Amino acid sequence: MNILVIGSGGREHALCWAIAKSPLCQQLYCAPGNGGIRQVAECVSLSPTDFDAIIAFIREKEIGFVVIGPEDPLVKGLADRLDAEGIASFGPSAKAAQLEGSKGFTKDLCAEWDIPTAAYGRFSDAASAKTFIAKKGAPIVVKADGLAAGKGVIIAESVEQANDAIDDILGGRFGVAGAEVVVEEFLEGEEASFFALCDGTNVLPLATAQDHKRVFDNDQGPNTGGMGAYSPAPVMTPGLSVRVMREIVEPTVRAMRDKGMPFKGVLYAGLMITKDGPKLIEYNARFGDPECQVLMMRLDCDVLPLLMACHAGTLDKAALRWKDEVALTVVMAAEGYPGDYRKNTEIKGLAEAGAEAGVQIFHAGTKADGGRIIATGGRVLNVTATGKTTAEAQARAYRAVERIEWPEGFCRRDIGYRAIEREKLNA
Repeated sequence: MNILVIGSGGREHALCWAIAKSPLCQQLYCAPGNGGIRQVAECVSLSPTDFDAIIAFIREKEIGFVVIGPEDPLVKGLADRLDAEGIASFGPSAKAAQLEGSKGFTKDLCAEWDIPTAAYGRFSDAASAKTFIAKKGAPIVVKADGLAAGKGVIIAESVEQANDAIDDILGGRFGVAGAEVVVEEFLEGEEASFFALCDGTNVLPLATAQDHKRVFDNDQGPNTGGMGAYSPAPVMTPGLSVRVMREIVEPTVRAMRDKGMPFKGVLYAGLMITKDGPKLIEYNARFGDPECQVLMMRLDCDVLPLLMACHAGTLDKAALRWKDEVALTVVMAAEGYPGDYRKNTEIKGLAEAGAEAGVQIFHAGTKADGGRIIATGGRVLNVTATGKTTAEAQARAYRAVERIEWPEGFCRRDIGYRAIEREKLNA
């Protein structure tokens, strides 16, 4: 059948790369795609939120299945529109995507269903939020309620910083996404990412991963959309994974079904592993980026039937296999990211870098200009490698990074350090 993937980032490149290998896939399209996706799919100049144009293209090309990558079209109801048109797709409805689209919605659901998470308050006026902060003290976490492109979370080290974040968010920095704020207690522990496929009733746990949010080595600097990731995450022991399913994921899926908004797609739980066990930081209603890249590298079966089973309600019959190896990805970003950064710089050496054994380079913010690849975004490349250990995968990824000629780019040099420390202790 013909497949359409919606999106233009590294996550979508990884999904296209995996879907293109499926014997079920005849012709693969990506809208709008990027400079790397064109190697495995035909890129189409369509906006992910122009639903009318997407439907027209689907009819013209006889698309049999649509995979929705980013959160924005999901929250705006693309899956609902496709359902209404009789077109099968991977991704939750707009109501179900509230799990990502509204942090307040998710916190209230957790409170109602006794799902372990941080204590919180929801506020639409600054005075009430600041009173709550004064009572709780710092460190404390301030979040814009809606979608803010990964930049709406502020970990405030002082009450003054938290108050400034309140003024910033409610003052309009994130537009409608900041009409309300969620203020949470600061959780201490180690972060991890847990993914599960859902068909509204059945839940199939995927592999674990761990990403690096801070922009600089040693977890310094501001939060970003993610500077690297690896899978599996050693902190997520089999026992912890069982607890996450039992205490967090399965109750959430039951709650959404009972609310009349069954969740179909991939549920991405951002976790904090505290001294009291796993707690939910937040949900995403789509694959993580860059976690998707390492998951697709480790997957040892056809991804397309898994995605289709989420729509069809047949996940209980799905087969899932993983390679017994580690995958690690290093994000190369434009200098200045996550602040102002320079665009339209040329990247060279990608073919040489991709020739490294066990390496796959996924493009995030690029465009093709004739035979050249041009950087157009903040996070630009995902240099991804596999290995028997995290240390081996890391070494391969950084060898490939060294072959890339892009003076205007940078990356962290310590991706995977926690897992490597654990490997040394267990050696």
